[in-house]
Amino acid sequence: MSRLVWKLANGLLKFGARLSDAGSSVVRGLLVGQPVARQSFVAALVLLGSMAASVEAKPLLDVADAQASSEAEMKTYAEKIGNTNVTFQMLPIKGGKFQMGSPDSEKGRNPDEGPQHEVEVSPFWMGKCEVTWDEYEVFMFNLDIARRQVTQEQPTELDKTADALLRPTKPYTDMTFGMGKEGFPAICMTQYAAKKYCQWLSAKTGRFYRLPTEAEWEYACRAGTITAYSFGASADKIKEYAWAYANSDEATHPVGKKKPNPWGLYDMHGNVAEWCADQYVEDFYAKTAGKLAVNPFAIPTKVEPCVVRGGSWDDDPEALRSAARRASSPDWKQQDPQIPQSVWYYTDALFAGFRVVRPLAEPPEVDKVKYGAEDKSRK
Repeated sequence: MSRLVWKLANGLLKFGARLSDAGSSVVRGLLVGQPVARQSFVAALVLLGSMAASVEAKPLLDVADAQASSEAEMKTYAEKIGNTNVTFQMLPIKGGKFQMGSPDSEKGRNPDEGPQHEVEVSPFWMGKCEVTWDEYEVFMFNLDIARRQVTQEQPTELDKTADALLRPTKPYTDMTFGMGKEGFPAICMTQYAAKKYCQWLSAKTGRFYRLPTEAEWEYACRAGTITAYSFGASADKIKEYAWAYANSDEATHPVGKKKPNPWGLYDMHGNVAEWCADQYVEDFYAKTAGKLAVNPFAIPTKVEPCVVRGGSWDDDPEALRSAARRASSPDWKQQDPQIPQSVWYYTDALFAGFRVVRPLAEPPEVDKVKYGAEDKSRK
């Protein structure tokens, strides 16, 4: 066997864990000099080329503990945004099954929370806290690009990819509305804007970030509990865990100041309601009632309505329950003076924010699209 063939076969064998049994047999046959059909050999070389390209072509921002090949290897890590000093923590959430929705007997229950049904979700990382203005304004105002210009730092391949993406138009007013900025949750963005942020963050880091699905969000909020709130069946302790209308002074508050849920996630109840990736479908649960729903997701096909979860500083306790759902509305941009109105901002949604997730198993590019902000979801 020629030296070239031997090298190529050795290269394929390095990917042994990702080869089929038949593929492995082809490679091992080449290495020991066994005759192998030309067609099989060519197919094996094509496979090597595609694998090598997928491994070598994707740069990653170097972050300790951010990589894992199995659920057992997942750890908490601090993601950083290139060209800035901004970091945020991501917590590992093990996969599992739970009862999604609420029972008929739950106080404050709405019809769209039923029927309760069994759901299974795959493992993922989730933001320890809601996305803050510190993080979001890097994207919103091109602060990473501005810093590179000041420092004369050359863009990395990750930077170049991120720089080419669409970013928000300039807002017509201060979108914090005087509630606070440093350490406070970002607010007033549309689901489209939140998804574009995730796309940009993925490009900046080389890791795939997106909004959580409704199922992932509720699974993480419950954190293994079956009660109305992650801290119990009643709202008696809500001031210890959440910012709601009764204790918020009618404003958002810095993230992470209340007690976390059992899995270490802060502000899952209250502060800001959080965007999910889903279209709001009132009877969506009925579609899988009576059978196990694996990673359910209502793919958006139009702008409204979409889903926010968790309730906010402007809500009573019933809206902060783990199962509570809320649909977005065109009324959320009623005060937007622009014609046409912006696709980036909900001027009247001072209660809406988001947090990000990152699935352990990164989907292929063709499947990432359904979590994104493609144009059809804006029609």
